[in-house]
Amino acid sequence: MFNEQLKQAIEDEYHDFYFYKSLLKLTEDPYWQRFIQHAVEDEKSHYEMFQQLHYMLTGEFVQNPPKPKPATNLKQAVKASLEKELEATDFYKEMLLTVPIPEAYNPLFIAMHDEMEHAIRFSTMYNAL
Repeated sequence: MFNEQLKQAIEDEYHDFYFYKSLLKLTEDPYWQRFIQHAVEDEKSHYEMFQQLHYMLTGEFVQNPPKPKPATNLKQAVKASLEKELEATDFYKEMLLTVPIPEAYNPLFIAMHDEMEHAIRFSTMYNAL
């Protein structure tokens, strides 16, 4: 079960990375761009950590996750991102309770913490838009 959840987490992080990159193009505001760029960099890091963990557990990388459709409306995309970040926080919390090896703890904890931070940033954006 953990490996299936980890595969889903890899696909979700890949999705979010590309979705947030498209979100960057919807605002000219450097303040919001910094918020979004921070999330882009974190999602890439999570994807890489989770791929490495998946390889440690299975000997394989997750191949060709699907890319999302690009964001087209800033406020709607920020709202959807906020919801997704909050869901990810809960998902990683549940995964932390079932880590099969000690090396799985740190990447999940880091990602869970970062997703909470992203939720705060997206909440701030959503309320200001």
